[in-house]
Amino acid sequence: MTVTWEELGWERVATGVGRCRLPGWDCTAGLVIGEGTALLVDAGSGLAEGARLRAQAGELAGHRVTHLALTHPHFDHVFGAAAFAGAEVFGAVGVETVLAGRLGRAELRADAVRNGLDPAVADEAVDALVSPRHHVSGEWTLDLGGGRQVLLANVGPGHTAHDLVVLVPGSPEVVFCGDLVEESGEPQAGPDAVPQHWPAALDRLLDLGGEDAQYVPGHGAVVDAAFVRAQRDALAARFGVS
Repeated sequence: MTVTWEELGWERVATGVGRCRLPGWDCTAGLVIGEGTALLVDAGSGLAEGARLRAQAGELAGHRVTHLALTHPHFDHVFGAAAFAGAEVFGAVGVETVLAGRLGRAELRADAVRNGLDPAVADEAVDALVSPRHHVSGEWTLDLGGGRQVLLANVGPGHTAHDLVVLVPGSPEVVFCGDLVEESGEPQAGPDAVPQHWPAALDRLLDLGGEDAQYVPGHGAVVDAAFVRAQRDALAARFGVS
């Protein structure tokens, strides 16, 4: 019997496209199903959470996850990546300097524990942390088969120095925004944010998706272009940029 998105606690956003809101930090994970392929967007905050995502995505797609896109190098989005053995992993160019370097890993662990992640879970995730094999410097069209293509776009810097978004063409188009857009709270600008470029990153994101797209934030409910534009303007005012 075919399982439904709702039965697994996922939200269907478009045909073959959905997302779930993970417990703890309300982080979004996305899924795009192709023909014999499946792209997961972000991997959760630990190996156990990543394994649950892998199992659920496999049930929904009818086959294993073959591709993983990491929207940015924060623990709640990347610590589950090692659970996706054999998947082709994508990230914005330069993200490997954070995920593969000793200093970057130490900072990720410290941030995770500071935000309430169990230290043992953080240690396990850092020890197994996966760095993307494929580095996106501009735009990368990914063919998932069956006529389905997605666009990976490096639109940052903004929320971090290495922000990647995923555009899924269709009716409607769907844009997985990572933490460039947040709905459940004010956008977070940590020490690795590049605030002077964040509004421009959102301009590029809006150019990609257009007025009728559904925008899936890194945290919170799906929003429209008007919400993204209002958040862009609020960030510009907050950081004193045009």
